[in-house]
Amino acid sequence: MKINNQRQEGSFHSILLYTPSIVARFILLLHQENILIKDNSNFQIQMATDNSSNSRQRLIAIAAVVIALLLGTNIFLLINKTKQDAKNQQLTTQLSEAEQLKVQLEKDYYEALSELEQMKGTNDELNALIEEQKNQLQEQKNRIDRLLRDNGSLSQARTETQRLKNQAQEYVAQINQLKAENEALKGQTVNLSRKADSLRISLQEKSFEAEELSTAKAALSSEREALAMENTKLAEKVDIASVIKVQGLQVTGYKTKGSGKAVKQNKAKDIDNLQICFNTTVNNIVNGGRENFYVRIINPIGETLAVEDLGSGMLDNKETKEKVRYTKSAQVDYAKSEENVCVNWTPNIPFEKGKYEVQIYNKGFLAGAGNFELK
Repeated sequence: MKINNQRQEGSFHSILLYTPSIVARFILLLHQENILIKDNSNFQIQMATDNSSNSRQRLIAIAAVVIALLLGTNIFLLINKTKQDAKNQQLTTQLSEAEQLKVQLEKDYYEALSELEQMKGTNDELNALIEEQKNQLQEQKNRIDRLLRDNGSLSQARTETQRLKNQAQEYVAQINQLKAENEALKGQTVNLSRKADSLRISLQEKSFEAEELSTAKAALSSEREALAMENTKLAEKVDIASVIKVQGLQVTGYKTKGSGKAVKQNKAKDIDNLQICFNTTVNNIVNGGRENFYVRIINPIGETLAVEDLGSGMLDNKETKEKVRYTKSAQVDYAKSEENVCVNWTPNIPFEKGKYEVQIYNKGFLAGAGNFELK
């Protein structure tokens, strides 16, 4: 473009230089024509006068045309040069502005990168966001560089440059806001951590107190159990001491006749009723009153004779902690003296031969025992 401008400027200057020479030559031709007219003979005067007048008119006309053409050319070239100078000035201005924009772009871009880089810290998520923002700024800069290489896009490049600057400012503001939020969260985390520590300490204290209470409770429970066991033992001792022992145990077999009279028998096949008699002993620990005695008859094969409808039942053996079946019970008004007590057992079933055992219980303890044999 510069070479074409120089060629046009050279042609224009050449025309301007040769224009006065051409005009001078036409004037010289006119002058020579006048001299020739004066030197001709009289014979030719009239004819030369006419011819010279015509030639002069022609020359004047030609000169006028040439001069007009030259002036028109000069005017055209002058206008063209003015336009070309304006265009060159515009191109120069555009190139200068493009360079300025490029310099400004580099300055804004690297300042933004530096500021973003300085904002990096120990937060990985925040650092990743900063890297993403730097990549976006790099893409924006590359787009502006492409626009700057195209001189016709300076306006758009200028707009994009300003947008990059604004974008960088927004990124910085966003990072600052996130940092402020992180600091606030850190403060909340510290407060929550302190509260958690306080709660943990309080919980430890409460746990320690609970352990102490549990230990004290366990100790009290152990003491209570020990006392309960001791009380149980004492109660058992009291119960054992309050048991009314029996003695003089006797068992007699009877056979009831048709007349209703009971006759003693010692053979199993002839017996339909057993009478168990025993004597109570004196126990000064026990207050006088009604006492229950439980008679247990065990046959030769180890079975307890029992019929529920005839008063048989179960009792708690406080010595063995087991349930024991008894044959029949008897209630006695005990007057703290020796008394004879008899219990009749008529099961309406035949008795077996062999040796029988009799146990007498009072208050859950064995008060006396004996045996007998049926033949």
